[in-house]
Amino acid sequence: MRPVKVLAWLAPDLALVAACVTLFYCLFLFQGYRKLFRDSDAGWHIRTGEAILSTGYLPRTDPYSFTRGGQPWFAWEWLADVAAGAAHRAAGLSGVALFYAAVIAAGVWLWFRLQWALDGSFLLACAMASLLLSTCNIHWLARPHVIGWLFLLAALLYAERARPPFRLRHVVEIAIFTELWANTHASFFFAPLIALIYAAGYAIRRRSSGARWFLWAALVSALAPLANPYGWRLYEHVFRYLADSELLARIGEFQSFDFHAAGSWPIIVTLLAGVAGGTLALLGKRFEHFALAMLITAMALRSARALPLAALLLLPLANAAITGTLRRAGALDGFLSYSARLRFIDARYSGLALVPFILLASFALLRTPAIRAATGFPPDQFPVEAYSQVARLPATARLFAPDKFGGYLIYRSEGARKVFFDGRSDLYGAEFLKQYARMVTVRPGWQEVWESFHFTHALLPNDYPLIPALEAVGWKVVYHDQTVTLLARGGNRG
Repeated sequence: MRPVKVLAWLAPDLALVAACVTLFYCLFLFQGYRKLFRDSDAGWHIRTGEAILSTGYLPRTDPYSFTRGGQPWFAWEWLADVAAGAAHRAAGLSGVALFYAAVIAAGVWLWFRLQWALDGSFLLACAMASLLLSTCNIHWLARPHVIGWLFLLAALLYAERARPPFRLRHVVEIAIFTELWANTHASFFFAPLIALIYAAGYAIRRRSSGARWFLWAALVSALAPLANPYGWRLYEHVFRYLADSELLARIGEFQSFDFHAAGSWPIIVTLLAGVAGGTLALLGKRFEHFALAMLITAMALRSARALPLAALLLLPLANAAITGTLRRAGALDGFLSYSARLRFIDARYSGLALVPFILLASFALLRTPAIRAATGFPPDQFPVEAYSQVARLPATARLFAPDKFGGYLIYRSEGARKVFFDGRSDLYGAEFLKQYARMVTVRPGWQEVWESFHFTHALLPNDYPLIPALEAVGWKVVYHDQTVTLLARGGNRG
């Protein structure tokens, strides 16, 4: 092999350097070994994956709760669960943390590849990287949606590199890609949506061959995901879930972001850049970029969960639109020329041969005693110390715990302790969430709802008003620490 080829594989380009920085930042500066688990849904995802690996079967009914036990359940992210379960089997929560941090880093790598595919400025991409990290880290969690970001970036990258005519290899590539996406995360519906938006953009520009290419891509990407364990019922389930405004209105991450919160300025700048980029794309007759910018911006304003999508997709589109506008206007030629030279040099390298060594080094750091001891669900947010008391409760105990604890209890008990509620809101439904909200906020009629569930114990965060309300009707505190309080009906310690 020629020395130049060897150097290209060993010397990292900007994308790999940024990915490595992100990996280190996510795991150690951001304290991802703990903060990636600040949402307890990671717990039931891990245990579901391990159960699939053990049995070779997907769960069809709810195995985790006493309120929905035996009812039909869609494990619609089963492939991501299997990956997390395998990582946990191999290396515990350290392995899960490394897996998801590596996925986040891979997303940054793909983000830069998308910048280059769109012919964006090298220097503008560097400047926008901090906005990307500041916006996305609000949803850096050990959950399947992070893998969904990879599919979304790859879909847009594939669309930008599409070249008519539509051939059999395109059918195979798109079918395999979207089938994997549908079995990993529910965001697979973006694949045909992106294809249709691009088809419309090409049609408006009267480029019929490109429009036909994307119409075929939309058809394949809409049909291929049917090859999932649930068939067409997955489509129906996802549609009903996303169309249930009453349910989504009760889920925090689907609510609008608080733009008055501390540290929100990078997010605001990201959205403004996305809108500006969309406007410039319209002026440059890239109608598909304009449509994507408007769609994602609207989603991000409506739901905090869509904010990372704005950083992942809109910043590269904004870079392309700004760079294209400057070129057409003949402005800042020196800046653009210097940026192009840097990109020319950068394109000669990749450094991909270093990736296994970087991952091994990261894992070695995670296994150092201090970090290993701190890895896992944050004890100031979950009943980590209290679990020893919960484990002593009889198997027949009906334990009330909020949904934020549900996934953690499933994880610690390996699914043996049946929970009242967890983060699978699509399973529980809007009416259940109404009853839950009435109880935890102690609104009129809460006691009737409470008695209907026949609870024997309650595990609650210390700031919940339900604690004094239960004490007032005869429940007794049997355990208390800095995070939670455990109560029993009539003082029964089980």
